[in-house]
Amino acid sequence: MTTYSLTFNTGSDQPGVLTINLLNIKKAALVLRAINHKLRQQMLKQIDEQGRITVTELYVKLRLEQSVASQHLAILRKAGFVKTERDGKFIYYSVNTDRLQEVNELVGNLLD
Repeated sequence: MTTYSLTFNTGSDQPGVLTINLLNIKKAALVLRAINHKLRQQMLKQIDEQGRITVTELYVKLRLEQSVASQHLAILRKAGFVKTERDGKFIYYSVNTDRLQEVNELVGNLLD
């Protein structure tokens, strides 16, 4: 049986149980890993400078293979760092600054 949580006793002076959801920890690690990558950071910067951009414009500007750009955009999209908007046959990517701010504040709180 797979366990997705850890349970700890909180202490004898204040009896209780602390349960840590390991699945959420794993998901959070994937979000942090998504932004802790030089190429994805460059992609975010380029998208931010353009306001919105197609995958084709992005891979041409960064001199990447289309498949590489698409894979990294998928990681950024899954982590919530980019938003997509369809306009005709094109999909435009833009930076989700709300999500970046949210993650930045969370990391700041972890380090305080």
